[in-house]
Amino acid sequence: MRVVVLGSGISGLSTAAELLRNGHDVTIVSAEPITATTSFLAAAVWFPTAAGPADRVRTWSDTTFEYLATLAAAGTPGVRMCESMAVYRDEPVVPMWSRSVHSFREAEFGELPPGYRFGFRFAVPLVEMPTYLPYLRHQVDTAGARWVVRTVRRLDDLVDLSPEVVVNCAGLRAGELVDDHEVSPIRGQIVRVANPGLSMSIRDEEHPLGRAYVHPRAHDCVLGGSLDFGEWDTTPNADLTRSILERCRDLAPALADSRVLGILVGLRPGRGEVRLELDRAVLAGIPVIHNYGHGGSGITIGYGCAQASAALVAAL
Repeated sequence: MRVVVLGSGISGLSTAAELLRNGHDVTIVSAEPITATTSFLAAAVWFPTAAGPADRVRTWSDTTFEYLATLAAAGTPGVRMCESMAVYRDEPVVPMWSRSVHSFREAEFGELPPGYRFGFRFAVPLVEMPTYLPYLRHQVDTAGARWVVRTVRRLDDLVDLSPEVVVNCAGLRAGELVDDHEVSPIRGQIVRVANPGLSMSIRDEEHPLGRAYVHPRAHDCVLGGSLDFGEWDTTPNADLTRSILERCRDLAPALADSRVLGILVGLRPGRGEVRLELDRAVLAGIPVIHNYGHGGSGITIGYGCAQASAALVAAL
């Protein structure tokens, strides 16, 4: 089929790649280069965050985990399995996502940062988006995708491309395009610092100053973060930067003297529940498959959602 995929973030590119593997003729429409997408800024560690419904997210998360683990084993640029630890001040219940990750166990006391009494160790995929997204773009280009650079203000703007089906991966823009008032931004601010030699990802989702995570990459560490629901401002907040540095140094004291390399702000596409469904009403005569509203779980459920979208196309 002739398929137009709207959007070039992780959801759009993953969906395009899956459709191309299934033999479809794919055109990707985007107003921006991949370097301008929220996906490109993301810390991109597998961890279900701010997305629902829980049962479908669990299925998509499991599918994506195994896919990314396979990419990591194959040496795919930017994808690796990362030793990780979630830490707690009070005794936690075993989280639901524990059944999806590799090598899950209780952390030993000597492994915990100062001030923490409990923790879990596990391994999850970590994706360095500035490396992986260009790789994924190259893959879809090699497979024959065409690109159209265009600002789309309504789905009717795609009719001249003669699609037999449209897959709407427009992220935060999707709300405006299809009059979906459930879509709203989830502002996220991260701080990039020089890596002092860390290799383990550490997170505290209940730090007194706000959620905290330290994700070491090849040439830096990504420190976060924030989940500011309904906030559109992309100006870095200096107070938040100081708070992120403080809480992340609690997790990894080795960061105390690390040089700040940059501060990034992105707007995640929030929605109470991911919208992944066939819609025959929004665009006259052309079926539309919606795949948006992934919240903070773009890398965590992206491939699972792409696979599900491709299955809806195959069923037409």
